[in-house]
Amino acid sequence: MKHSSGNIMNYVIVDAYRIGESPYWFHQTWTTSVQLCISLAILYNAVGAAMISSLVVIVLTVLSNVPLARLQHKSKSKLMEAQDVRLKAMSESLVHMKVLKLYAWESHFKKVIEGLRKVEYKWLSAFQLRRAYNIFMFWSSPVLVSAATFLTCYLLKIPLDASNVFTFVATLRLVQEPIRLVPEVIAVVIQAKVAFTRISKFLDAPELNGQVRKKYFVGIDYPIEMNLCSFSWDEHTSKPTLKNINLIVKGGEKIAICGEVGSGKSTLLAAVLGEVPKTEGMIQVCGKIAYISQNAWIQSGTVRDNILFGSSMDEERYHNTLMRCSLVKDLEMFPYGDCTQIGERGVNLSGGQKQRVQLARALYQNADIYLLDDPFSAVDVHTATSLFNEYVMSALSDKIVLLVTHQVDFLPVFDSILLMSDGEVILSAPYQDLLADCEEYKDLVNAHKDTMGISDLNNNSDSQRAKEVSIKETVGIHGSRYTESVKPSQENQLIRKEERETGDAGVKPYMLYLRQNKGFLYFSFCAISHIIFIAGQISQNSWMAANVQNPDVSTLKLIYVYIIIGVCTMLFLLSRSLGIVVLGIQTSRSLFSQLLNSFFRAPMSFFDSTPLGRVLSRVSSDLSIVDLDIPFAFVFSLSTSLNAYSNLGVLVVITWQALFVSVPMIVLRIWLQRYYLASARELMRINGTTKSALSNHLGESISGATTIRAFENEDRFFAKNLDLIDKNASPYFYNFAATEWLIQRLEIMSATVLSFSAFVMAISPQGTFSPGFVGMALSYGLSLNISFVFSIQCQCNLANQLISVERVNQYMDLQSEAAEAVEENRPLPDWPQDGNVEIRNLKIRYREDTPLVLRGISCKFEGGDKIGIVGRTGSGKTTLIGALFRLVEPAEGKIIIDSVDISTIGLHDLRSCLGIIPQDPTLFQGTVRYNLDPLGQFSDQQIWEVLDKCQLLEVVQEKEQGLDSHVLEDGSNWSMGQRQLFCLGRALLRRCRILVLDEATASIDNSTDAILQKTIRTEFTYCTVVTVAHRIPTVMDCDMVLTMSDGKVVEFDKPTKLMETEGSLFRELVKEYWSYTANTNF
Repeated sequence: MKHSSGNIMNYVIVDAYRIGESPYWFHQTWTTSVQLCISLAILYNAVGAAMISSLVVIVLTVLSNVPLARLQHKSKSKLMEAQDVRLKAMSESLVHMKVLKLYAWESHFKKVIEGLRKVEYKWLSAFQLRRAYNIFMFWSSPVLVSAATFLTCYLLKIPLDASNVFTFVATLRLVQEPIRLVPEVIAVVIQAKVAFTRISKFLDAPELNGQVRKKYFVGIDYPIEMNLCSFSWDEHTSKPTLKNINLIVKGGEKIAICGEVGSGKSTLLAAVLGEVPKTEGMIQVCGKIAYISQNAWIQSGTVRDNILFGSSMDEERYHNTLMRCSLVKDLEMFPYGDCTQIGERGVNLSGGQKQRVQLARALYQNADIYLLDDPFSAVDVHTATSLFNEYVMSALSDKIVLLVTHQVDFLPVFDSILLMSDGEVILSAPYQDLLADCEEYKDLVNAHKDTMGISDLNNNSDSQRAKEVSIKETVGIHGSRYTESVKPSQENQLIRKEERETGDAGVKPYMLYLRQNKGFLYFSFCAISHIIFIAGQISQNSWMAANVQNPDVSTLKLIYVYIIIGVCTMLFLLSRSLGIVVLGIQTSRSLFSQLLNSFFRAPMSFFDSTPLGRVLSRVSSDLSIVDLDIPFAFVFSLSTSLNAYSNLGVLVVITWQALFVSVPMIVLRIWLQRYYLASARELMRINGTTKSALSNHLGESISGATTIRAFENEDRFFAKNLDLIDKNASPYFYNFAATEWLIQRLEIMSATVLSFSAFVMAISPQGTFSPGFVGMALSYGLSLNISFVFSIQCQCNLANQLISVERVNQYMDLQSEAAEAVEENRPLPDWPQDGNVEIRNLKIRYREDTPLVLRGISCKFEGGDKIGIVGRTGSGKTTLIGALFRLVEPAEGKIIIDSVDISTIGLHDLRSCLGIIPQDPTLFQGTVRYNLDPLGQFSDQQIWEVLDKCQLLEVVQEKEQGLDSHVLEDGSNWSMGQRQLFCLGRALLRRCRILVLDEATASIDNSTDAILQKTIRTEFTYCTVVTVAHRIPTVMDCDMVLTMSDGKVVEFDKPTKLMETEGSLFRELVKEYWSYTANTNF
């Protein structure tokens, strides 16, 4: 994939914003051009042919900025590329923060992001420096224009007097503010052009040309038909992903798809969906499809929203769906039933609950074809058996079902079984035929039998038990009916409404920005430089006003002194421009560093309750405004205000009577500005929060694109996206309208002051004012209007942009986890030596206002023992593992490892000494080597040895680049089972004394599972291995088994002893597992 989700997010949130603001500045371009043309005509009238020198200087100024503009364009392009890479890395880290914490990799990934940010700073500095030079050139151009024109007047013998000098100066002052905005226009145009180019490349990228799905109608012979089809994710590769696929499926047929890890099972389903480019052959699919992905895709929102998935509510069908998917009891336990908010990616659901919500979504759609990608491996065997009977065999009895599965138990009831290997269907036949004739299939079945530890349970009594269980399950499912939940309050939901500042924050956001990294110092430097620049300009014009009519001062001296003062002021203008760049870089560096530290030190509860879109909008759009816009807005706000008040000051000094009008005008102006800002500030805050909702929806849509297309819900998601864009753009537009409202009133007030001042000078007795100072006063008065308008615009623009600083600051001081290291209590380098784990009265709740999830767990794992943890879905198994790694701190009780209370040591010291193969296998974009050893601690030889042990050696060797082979975002170019094997490889490299397997082999076939269990037993002989499993045979050879239910320890003993104990929950779970096996004649 050439465009990652991070790239796409950047296109929509940052690039589209830059394009959206460009039309306003486009109008500034032509209005400035018109103003310049009119001004040149007035200048010609004032100084005649000398006007040509003014035109030449203006043209030279523009031409000299052409190469700068090109360099700006290059810098901006590189900056956006660097921002893409950094945002991609941040997005990946934030999404998989749980994995980073479990592996103690936060510091490394934070350093990677900091390194990427340094590259971004390089191009940011280059862009801002060129922008600063641009600003210097255009701000100093009036000085150069006046110097060149006066010199030309001297050379052409054009007399200089008060009338033509101050007509010239006044005209120049009128257009200097629009001229000074030209660099901003250039910067905006360049940013918009770069954004257009980037978005155009994305829009021009090849699109998915899936096959046209035909409507299903009764009587069609083969709704799914493939004839000699080959498919490839990469159309340019010589070896297709799937080859020579022949598949004919009749209406109502049930097809199981089996094979080893990486054989192409999931790709076959994707091919039916039209997700994989077809390279040859013919494929036809007729009917409405429902798809269930192997890695559950859950939207933010309520359980009900996820199940209905845009369909209208049918009460009877809805309740029937809940029962068929074994969700009734789960919803009764949720605080608000099906109106309970599901966290982003379903963080507050267990793996099994996520899959059952997916199953319910598919069933409710009442499709013709159901594509199920191994959904039952995520649930315990009791639930899997119940789901299979109720869902596949009953609810979908008349539907076409293609089920990818590693659970051999289910296969006998299927009409046909596809056995896949290396991208091909090697055999397709009913179960009994395959069992009789196919050695590969016999191996698959025998591998399943080998994983089952206790064969003496398979007897006639268990066959009877199977019938009993089946009856009990049916009664349990149909015997209860889900009750409509009350509407929940927002405050008690996991996902809270996004907070935003309200009202006038005063100087707080200004101080917050300037306190960063000597910001006050750099800002003061810029302010002093500009004050000296203004003083120089006033001195320049005062010199001209005082001496233009003075016969004792020669014309050459008059011009000579005027030019010297102007050149000196330009130096301070240059220092101010460079000071802006330093101010921006230093404050951005400080803000980003604090923000990054805050994210990486935040507890998992923050990521569980905060949609990713809220975070990404801050590290993309808001940070872009902080980087590029705020430093210039800050200094321009001050500069234009100083300019406006200096203009007023000169006018008042010369005509003090203007105070009678100017003082009330200033008071009224301040009142108007506050009145405007009260609305504008809230509009920009609303714009920020709606942008978070937009980015969150976009991120979810990208990650669930396959599911959305499978259910043909693209139009609904497009409409929702457009609605969110409108909600985001509306306050932005209203803010522009409010600004125009303010400008109109300011212009009226400024015109009033000028008119009154001119009236006073006109009625004053002759000789009250010298002609030179009258001309100077009028030149400053004429520019008073536009200078005040620009001043207020810049101040309001700054106030609006500082909302981004507010939003960034909201996440700069998040509640932090415990310290990474406690210096006075650091464990020994070889800790833990024995691997003893003692849990004492452990109680866990996820938030203060929620009930206990673990309720007084007490047990002890002896060093070197193999511990199995079993229990039904939602019993607290994964929470117990989270407590061991301190992903959640105990409400009461403690965990002691080798005599060390883990709550007294640093988190990095703890997590780096524990090994884990997590429930959700995670790969990062990069290489095979990087995914196994991101810290670079092991040699290539060690990595190859580990790949051999976890059954990945041949797969990696087949790739041209070996250990440097690419891993795409989320490991999308590797199967789910292969991703799980990579996680095993990490554990083998780390060799920790305590290893946790959190349902580590759920996504791999029985044969590979058996080999891996053997590998774990061999490689971790002297380690304490804690295995959380749904596959009961996985824990049969453990030394001890911990059985959990409802957050409590039900029993903890040797598996053989538990099997002999009548009424044991573990015995019940084993019998349930075997009951289905017996029922299917294994």
